[in-house]
Amino acid sequence: MKGVKQLSMKARRNIVGYVFVFPALLCFLIFVLIPLVLSLTLSFFETDMFFLDMTAVGFKNFGRVFRDSLFWRSVGNILLYTLMAVPLNVAISLVFAALVNSKIRGVKIFRVLFYLPSVTSTVAASIVWLWLMNPAYGLLNNILTGLGLPAGTWLTHSKTALVSVTLITVWQGIGGNMIIFVAALQNVPVQLYEAAKLDGAGPVTMFFRITIPLLAPTMYFILTMTLIGAFQLYDQIYVLTSGGPANSTLTPVYLIWQNSFGDNAGAQAGYAAAQSFVLFVIIMLVTIVVRRFDRDGTKEKS
Repeated sequence: MKGVKQLSMKARRNIVGYVFVFPALLCFLIFVLIPLVLSLTLSFFETDMFFLDMTAVGFKNFGRVFRDSLFWRSVGNILLYTLMAVPLNVAISLVFAALVNSKIRGVKIFRVLFYLPSVTSTVAASIVWLWLMNPAYGLLNNILTGLGLPAGTWLTHSKTALVSVTLITVWQGIGGNMIIFVAALQNVPVQLYEAAKLDGAGPVTMFFRITIPLLAPTMYFILTMTLIGAFQLYDQIYVLTSGGPANSTLTPVYLIWQNSFGDNAGAQAGYAAAQSFVLFVIIMLVTIVVRRFDRDGTKEKS
């Protein structure tokens, strides 16, 4: 009887756990798993988004992806963007976290100011930056010309458009990563810094010899999430450049949207689904490479 009673109590606890987990599982099923399966199925057909005229084509869409120079141009753009945005985002977030974690006057105000861009609507912030970077009447060019400097082309030239988008996304993305770094910094034992001070170490030495090594797991998490987010860049491109000029800011996600809902009115939905899965494989491979480097770095430290 005692065993039956204990088993029933365990079963009741499990049931309560399943009840609490069920909403999350239901959302995962409806918004992730089912769309994933449908998208994979769709990639083997030529169809529009309404499935009115579906023709099975096998792997034809995937073969077309590998021959599509525009898609690989977008992949090249996103790789270049990633190389610029991810290191900047992680580095600036870490520096800001170290600043707001220090005991300086008005530090709470700085925390709010640094975090504010992250809670601002991406579309709203992009529209403001579109006005600031306007080549004719934008505030940035007015300041430059007022200082006697040449005006910038910003979003209107192929050589500067991607860099401008990078600066905007870094500005908006550092706040969230900064908060994660602050939480990690507050878990670093103070005794380590006190011992380092007794040994004559300065702030810079302590930062590179104590802070950064202890933040390695947090840094890996932020690096991975920022990397995945970079490959999914869409909102800013849609508002700021629409992939131009001359496809210099075209990204895979924006191109997938164009093929599904853009000029062709969803006529290439199956091809867009194939593009999305190729992009998924690229992101997965990049994440595996980053994880491999993280493991190698951990082994060397140990």
